[in-house]
Amino acid sequence: MSFIRPEVAVTLHRWREVFAAAALAALGGWVGLWGGYFFLALGLVLLGLGLGWLVLGLRRMRFQQGGEAPGMVRVTEAQIAYLGPRVGGFVGLPELAEIRLLTLRGRRIWKLRQADGETLHIPVEAAGAEALFDAFAALPGMDTAALVSALAAEGATDSRVVALNAVDRLIWARSGVGVVVR
Repeated sequence: MSFIRPEVAVTLHRWREVFAAAALAALGGWVGLWGGYFFLALGLVLLGLGLGWLVLGLRRMRFQQGGEAPGMVRVTEAQIAYLGPRVGGFVGLPELAEIRLLTLRGRRIWKLRQADGETLHIPVEAAGAEALFDAFAALPGMDTAALVSALAAEGATDSRVVALNAVDRLIWARSGVGVVVR
């Protein structure tokens, strides 16, 4: 028997990382007020870690999308796997060349392209898709703020219409991919 309504429990579960980061920042502020150089330095370190974790937690929370889509996403070490009812596949992070956000008939899909041209399409609302944030954040040159804002934007200015009712937006591309001319 739970004393918390299910919708409140879901909301608290979604905000858990933000609450923990705020608690660490508050602990750092409290320790910093104890006095002395040691406790001031320790408090500032804890406060800085808490505030950094708070920003990251807010971005992760904004990255999570509600809704239900078929399939599930697994991120293991440096590999992204999508297991769908009809399609699926694997992409290694070192081989990843480009990430696009495709909007097709109102559904948003991550389009991951490898250097050899193979692509993997992952629905944004698929189970476990929130793990993609940390995988994408590990890529060189990835701007996590731009990644989160791409999910929030409906009609972006840097998007291109590829077909009727479809928009393809480039999120990240690996620099240095291609022919090197000397």
